[in-house]
Amino acid sequence: MQQCYPPGDTIVFVEGKNVILQDIEGRTYLDCFSGVAVNNVGQCHPKVVKAIQEQAAKMLHVAFLYHNVPMITLAEKLVQVSPKGLTKCFFAGGGAEAVEGAVKLAKKYAVVNGKAGLQIISLEHSFHGRTALALTLTGQSKYKVNQGAFANVPGVIYAPAPYCYRCVLEYPDCGLWCAKFIEEVIELKTTKQVAAFIMETVLGEGGIIVPPKEYLTAVRKICDEYGILLILDEIQSGCGRVGKMFACEHYEVTPDIMVVGKGVGGGMPLSAVVAKEKVAAAWTAGDHTHTFSGHPVVCAAGIAALEVLAEEKLPENAEKVGSHILQGLHSLKEKHALIGDVRGLGLMIGVELVKDRKKKTPATEEASKIKSAMVKRGILIGVGGLKKNVLRIQPPLTLTVEHADMLIDALDKSFTELS
Repeated sequence: MQQCYPPGDTIVFVEGKNVILQDIEGRTYLDCFSGVAVNNVGQCHPKVVKAIQEQAAKMLHVAFLYHNVPMITLAEKLVQVSPKGLTKCFFAGGGAEAVEGAVKLAKKYAVVNGKAGLQIISLEHSFHGRTALALTLTGQSKYKVNQGAFANVPGVIYAPAPYCYRCVLEYPDCGLWCAKFIEEVIELKTTKQVAAFIMETVLGEGGIIVPPKEYLTAVRKICDEYGILLILDEIQSGCGRVGKMFACEHYEVTPDIMVVGKGVGGGMPLSAVVAKEKVAAAWTAGDHTHTFSGHPVVCAAGIAALEVLAEEKLPENAEKVGSHILQGLHSLKEKHALIGDVRGLGLMIGVELVKDRKKKTPATEEASKIKSAMVKRGILIGVGGLKKNVLRIQPPLTLTVEHADMLIDALDKSFTELS
């Protein structure tokens, strides 16, 4: 059922090493999208490959009914690098599974503490996955069209995203209206039985939307005042991508539950729910699990990936190379009127294209053409945003400054060619 996948290039890849991919015809590409922010340590990192091979030769699968060493070791390592206070882990396969698990835990916690836990507040422009609840939490209708009631799980309410570029107010004079409006949502649109507020710390599919510095502090305060759990979705922004291990570290805010995925598996399908002990204690035996939770081979890959991130100082490299790319993009903005906004943290970068800078009319077709032009120049980037007008630059964290210069040069030529 190929037609169910999003439209994409017809390239067939056969091999990858670090930041370079090779297709079936022998052509090579600089990967600046990382399989949608998955290959944080690069393609086929030797340490990750070795860990997979060695564990596969020992034991493949035992299911959740028993413990296994890689699962326990990975849980210990993940807790060590997570924000202080997040001490309990549950492993899943993909990000959507972890998101649903996090919300399920939040609702159980509410009930255990004498509340109904009927509602969840999410953000407009958000993306949390394509399963029923995760897609309901997603604040973009384009993913839900013609899906019937599948993406309409009761009890989900949306608040405005901290999208400064498209806000009618100017930051910082706005007084963080987007955060304060969450209180309005609680007071006017809920039954006061909210289990949790969930958000991507940096909104990925929505167009690499980076909240203002004070936003998460304000959100944390509101959640505490109303007795609501804060769930941070770090699936794209985690594991070193934004210059720190997790994006919430930039904001000095610790969630009650954190969801990680993508980069945590070193290229293997792995995600996790990481929670405070008092929250995790709400779950009792049999409340939540699935057959492949804590899969030994996948967890072995995750252990190796976390070790590589630390040993090779990849978060620090993401900060350095990301700053270099942002500097180059701001220079391109001065040169090319099509670029309306440049934003990002580390190697999670968005370039919003507009037909007119004053009207900020989304340049959807132009973004698609730039992406195609980059493919022809041997560089892979993504496109996102509500109107598909944001170029997404999310390369492996092993990207060098020299690679970054290749990217900027290719973008410059592609914009010039289009104009």
